[in-house]
Amino acid sequence: MNAIKRILGIVWLLSGPLIIYFLLMGAVHNIDSNGEKDINNPVIWIIIIAIFFPIAIGLMIFGWYALKGVYNDTATSSVDQQ
Repeated sequence: MNAIKRILGIVWLLSGPLIIYFLLMGAVHNIDSNGEKDINNPVIWIIIIAIFFPIAIGLMIFGWYALKGVYNDTATSSVDQQ
């Protein structure tokens, strides 16, 4: 189980920068001053990036902790906590 946690930690650690990259590339690709659709509006992209950027950072931190093994010693029942 601990090996799965570490492998998923690597996945989460790598998925954070990928999410940020795809968000920024999506914004660069879709923002157009001559466009008439909502997706061409830069305000929408600023809001999306402002919401998902901290989530991606938190995903990387969670992945880092999982990779370091911080979650290996979690108690499975109340008896284990005593």
